[in-house]
Amino acid sequence: MDQLPAALERAENEQSWAVADAVSRVLKNSEELHSWRRHLLSACMKGLVAMYNSSKDESKQEVERSMLLRLEELLCVVEVDPDDWCSLVKTGLKYRYRDEKFLKVLNVAIQLLYKEESSL
Repeated sequence: MDQLPAALERAENEQSWAVADAVSRVLKNSEELHSWRRHLLSACMKGLVAMYNSSKDESKQEVERSMLLRLEELLCVVEVDPDDWCSLVKTGLKYRYRDEKFLKVLNVAIQLLYKEESSL
């Protein structure tokens, strides 16, 4: 279980994330859930950055869309690592500045992260 978030950073398939979802369901009422979600958020952001760097032509839109939806869900429940956030914004805007889906999720993330009581 400890190695799954690192594998998710490299994985571009739904099977790995299905395992992560199953682990999340098992941890639903556990003290470890918050930490697990934080790892998932980091893996999701790093995975998107890797995807943007490797496929500048937007050829994997379905995978990106599911990752962006996952990112949006996770942003609502856990805090963001500033380095991961910076990397995602910089790379995303560099390669996906015309992608409506990316920009919508970025807007939602900015609204969540930069409200007055946010610590980021």
